[in-house]
Amino acid sequence: MRFDRHLLAAACAAFVLTHAHAAPRTVGAVVRTVPSADGADLTLSSGARVHVGFVTPDVVRVRMAPTGSFGPDVSYAIGGTPPASTATVTPGDANVELRSATGTRVVIATKPDLAIAVYDGAGRRVVADDPARPMTFNPDDGAVETSMRRDDFELYYGFGEKTMPLSRHQQAMAMWNSDVPDYPAGHDPSYESIPFFIALHDGRSYGVFFNNTRRSWFDMGKTAPHRYSFGADGGELDYYVFTGGAARTPANVLRDYTALTGRGALPPLWALGYQQSRWSYKTQEQVLDVARGFRRRHIPADVIYLDIDHMDGFRVFTWNRTTFPDPTGMLARLHGDGFHAVTIVDPGIKVDDHYPIYRSGREQGVYVRNADGSELHAKVWPGICAFPDFTLPAARTWFGSLYQAPLDVGVDGFWNDMNEPGVFAPDGFDKPEISLGPQKTFPLDAHHAGDGQPGTHAQYHNVYGMQMARASFEGLRSLRPDKRPLVLTRAGFAGVQRYAAVWTGDNSPTWTHLALTIPMLTNLSVSGVPFVGADVGGFMGSPGAELHTRWLQAAALTPYFRTHSNDVSAPREPWAFGAAHERVNRATIELRYRLLPYLYTLFADNEQSGLPPMRPLWFAYPRDTRASLVDDQFLAGGDLLVAPVLHEGQTTRDVYFPQGDAWIDWWDGTRHAGGTSARVAAPLDRLPLFIRAGAVVPTAPVVQHTGELKNVPLTLVVAAGAGGGHVFQDAGDGYGYRDEASRMIAATADDHGVRLDIPANRGWQKVGAVEFTGLAAAPANVRIDGKPARDVRFDAATHRLRVPLPDEHVKRIDF
Repeated sequence: MRFDRHLLAAACAAFVLTHAHAAPRTVGAVVRTVPSADGADLTLSSGARVHVGFVTPDVVRVRMAPTGSFGPDVSYAIGGTPPASTATVTPGDANVELRSATGTRVVIATKPDLAIAVYDGAGRRVVADDPARPMTFNPDDGAVETSMRRDDFELYYGFGEKTMPLSRHQQAMAMWNSDVPDYPAGHDPSYESIPFFIALHDGRSYGVFFNNTRRSWFDMGKTAPHRYSFGADGGELDYYVFTGGAARTPANVLRDYTALTGRGALPPLWALGYQQSRWSYKTQEQVLDVARGFRRRHIPADVIYLDIDHMDGFRVFTWNRTTFPDPTGMLARLHGDGFHAVTIVDPGIKVDDHYPIYRSGREQGVYVRNADGSELHAKVWPGICAFPDFTLPAARTWFGSLYQAPLDVGVDGFWNDMNEPGVFAPDGFDKPEISLGPQKTFPLDAHHAGDGQPGTHAQYHNVYGMQMARASFEGLRSLRPDKRPLVLTRAGFAGVQRYAAVWTGDNSPTWTHLALTIPMLTNLSVSGVPFVGADVGGFMGSPGAELHTRWLQAAALTPYFRTHSNDVSAPREPWAFGAAHERVNRATIELRYRLLPYLYTLFADNEQSGLPPMRPLWFAYPRDTRASLVDDQFLAGGDLLVAPVLHEGQTTRDVYFPQGDAWIDWWDGTRHAGGTSARVAAPLDRLPLFIRAGAVVPTAPVVQHTGELKNVPLTLVVAAGAGGGHVFQDAGDGYGYRDEASRMIAATADDHGVRLDIPANRGWQKVGAVEFTGLAAAPANVRIDGKPARDVRFDAATHRLRVPLPDEHVKRIDF
């Protein structure tokens, strides 16, 4: 339906707005509605244009162009053009209604100002514009903003990396990737900007993704408790509402968000092992000595990192031949001992005419340019550097090709750092060194190619780090198509999970920072980034022995497990704090390796569903009000509850067990009812850990590195109760699993035993035993497929019954 009688008024209003000075203006009333296949295209009295449509039947997109003209529909957050889904459009004098195939409705009030409300299939409101604060834009500076009505008790999670409380309600945040070493709690912004959140209210969820790469902001009820607002300093107001479908669950919201922005590929198995780093292991012999230390002490480990000192004057993709005279030989010895090596790669390319990589980039014209067209130079570790423009396809291809040399030497993975981008203040800088000052990154008017959409650094700053990770990932895929890349990045934007793992940057060796890791990592996880971790012990100094040991425990079942420290830190290897702590730290790392089959399965699940390996309690138990603000526990998958000690001197701690499931202590078999709390023992040598009743969790004997896993049998741990679980197995690397070179073992548990479905074995880890935990006493009778089981053992101290399997043809164990 068209409302042509308003066109003259719209043109006049647009003229006035274009020439008036300066305040934000509302988009005004709808003066024309043009139905489309997915929704409706709206012309506003201000001259702005809005499109409202369905991306899928349960996902709504709202897009506003202040100029009245939409730009190309491309996004770094989304691979390809966003999908569209059919809508039924019903125009009216006061409202336009859109309806999807699942019954999700969008009601658009056309006057006096545009107002949009989304309702689920049951007629319940999902989101609605606040009529007191209509959608606005500023015709002078290009800023855009909108506001939604907020219930007093609605909570918000996600937003990427924030050093804030678990829920972001009544918080205000900025999205601007920033290098912030030694960040205090509450500091904002930080290294990663992901403008996506999941809301929770009365057990139901929805999600919002603001697809704008510029500096943006969210005020989640801090300024006005009855509304939340978000906007940016330019570009379009382009946002997606994920209703969560009929069930309105957080899992459905995250499934749909990651279907749009992408899911992380299954990492290589070795990348889930323990990883040891510091700035820096300065010589070849020191690296080998650390490796020998792990093997000699029988402490499992898979990865050793080489920080910036392995390079020749910090020039990327080079080696210091004085301190690392034979990198090929060194890496071969590491590989022979079951280690992989990861090297750091910064974006700064030293300006040096004798440096072939700099010359190559200059000749190919791949560097970021100043506003006047000259090559942008800034100071970082090597001195004055140029920087690839990762929004230029040729630059990504060129940079990706540079990985050939370290791959040929034997490097296995790569760590992209300083890519916010972070730079140093220039020589002679005489302004205050404020932590978020403009001297810390590129000038905002620097020029980027934008993949055919040229723009300034103000537009592309937040995606610079992600596009560096993309260049690295795509280059490695091209150079080694039979291997899964490990790329680690410090900076990113929505969709970064397609390319890299993420860690929380330069944290500090304090109990406060240890406690921060749980809300930081769980919120990154529900922001769509599955492979996340924090530097064990804190990067910016030296933790005490107790803090390091507790931090190692807290990190043992997080997705990315690395110890790292700065150049003035005391030694941080697991044996560095004396024999007593070495024993505890060894056991902690061994727990990680025992549970690697489970963690690997969680990553395989993530690729299919978007479910993160690390989850806050509310994510799995959205109707449990008490779980919604628990910030000192987390779930590893759906079946393990982790409650680390986060305070100095504690040897017990209170644990909350989410409502709806019973939980069994991993160590002694004690059963805890859901919806209750208990004070549990937490001596220094124990990580409080619980398995969900009815769950089936695969474990393995302790190995020294992941290369040994294929040679040891699996044990399926079954927690007494009704439920089940599964195990994913493949080669641990490569992409054969996408062509059915894998198997999925399934198990269904009940109160009398377990049913097994073990497909034919094509070289995978064998299933050697089933272990029941949480049994009150030894069963009188245990039978395998109706026959008496042999060599059954019951441990009364742990309430575990171990049943060896004669082979993998077993279908049923009863007791």
